[in-house]
Amino acid sequence: MKKALVVGASGGMGYALVRELVSRNIDIIAFSRDKDKLESLFKDQSKVTIFSGDALNESELLEAAKGVDVIFHAISFPYQEWAQKHLKCLDIMIKVAESQHAKIAFVDNIYAYGRQQSKLKVTEEMRKNPHTKKGKIRLEMENKLKNCNVPALIVHMPDLYGPNAENTILHETIKNMVHNKKVNFVGNTKVAREFLYTYDGARAMVELAERSDTYNKNWNIPSTHPITGEELIMIICHATGYTKKVRSISKGMIRFLGVFSPFMKEMVEMMYLTEIPVLLSGEKYEKEIGSLPNTPYSQGIQETIFWMEERE
Repeated sequence: MKKALVVGASGGMGYALVRELVSRNIDIIAFSRDKDKLESLFKDQSKVTIFSGDALNESELLEAAKGVDVIFHAISFPYQEWAQKHLKCLDIMIKVAESQHAKIAFVDNIYAYGRQQSKLKVTEEMRKNPHTKKGKIRLEMENKLKNCNVPALIVHMPDLYGPNAENTILHETIKNMVHNKKVNFVGNTKVAREFLYTYDGARAMVELAERSDTYNKNWNIPSTHPITGEELIMIICHATGYTKKVRSISKGMIRFLGVFSPFMKEMVEMMYLTEIPVLLSGEKYEKEIGSLPNTPYSQGIQETIFWMEERE
């Protein structure tokens, strides 16, 4: 891979992917609608070309993709827009990739796996049976990639956290502790869930994307290890000096907030993941590729806080 296009480069995983690609001396087109944010993130990076555009505009995406070897799909949309935009966006990306003879590396989540009946870790070979609207959309996206003529790798990741990962479930918790404000934690604090550091996810994904035998396959990238909300809160409190009580936000509270917020209304159906989490197996990656990146939570949280503070 000599040149890559990162669609959604202004987001948390997109930023981490650009950062990892730069470290490997790969030329990058950083694509997003938010030109100002792209410039604030990458203006000093000589390997990065900023391209402000709309991923739902085929001509703009095609212009950005000229000469690239791999297109990284790291874009997402607000929950309430998924049905209208995600499938359309992917259709455009597949068409553009085919015209450029490029591959697609797709940042996926765990929604398509659906509700788990046991605490066993989920492997790539397990049958997907999504029971939510958003899980069904993600599975349809996966099937589109599997049935198209473009080589594609599909990378499943759990909830994310890290520098610039502002649209994640953990971001507001960390940010409010940094600013010593009232803090909420979404879900049962006693349940162990996975939170993947974006830099680890990007490192593993780019390693997959640089190889030729990894495409037309699914890959799971788990976190360092499952961790309870109580343990996470202790780590963040230690890093920030926060001493106030942290409130746990339940499904019922999210449902109530959904009366006033379209996003919260759509979030209700995903709250099952805070009760019976999907835990990913990384056995396939470690067997075929090597050791998974493994940043300790304490280090990842501290680096995330440093990033926040540097940009205030």
